[in-house]
Amino acid sequence: MMKLRSRRLFRSCSSKVGVGRETIRACNGEGGGDIQWEVRPGGMLVQKREGGKGGGELIRLRVSMGSHSHDISIGATSTFGELKVVMALVTGLEPRAQRIVYRGKEREDEDHLHMVGVKDADKVLLLEDPAIKEKKMRAMAMAAPNCHTAIKV
Repeated sequence: MMKLRSRRLFRSCSSKVGVGRETIRACNGEGGGDIQWEVRPGGMLVQKREGGKGGGELIRLRVSMGSHSHDISIGATSTFGELKVVMALVTGLEPRAQRIVYRGKEREDEDHLHMVGVKDADKVLLLEDPAIKEKKMRAMAMAAPNCHTAIKV
């Protein structure tokens, strides 16, 4: 009969690890409590971040639209759809008429900023949807009085 010993995966905080001439404690004295976990929107299980406001750390983004740029703050775990809503308040361009480009790719409304790799002080390009822009121009042309009437002499 073979006897199996259980292996310890982690050393206790009281154990010491020798490194060269110095001895360092395995735990850094922060209580050694349980690790808290959270499930990210993509379904990944990760260790919970410090800062505690429900993963709501804010990041600053510079959003460029043509010759204008806007600096905004938004939660790091927000979606591009939520970013469009914030930009609608700033620019007056409704969310369905907006297209957001980050790192050369147009992003979907359901994509999360942190999952795509958006970090603090990154730049995002905001474009107006050409189909909606064309519809708007046609509506303005139809509503305007006929300016091109011929003058009879």
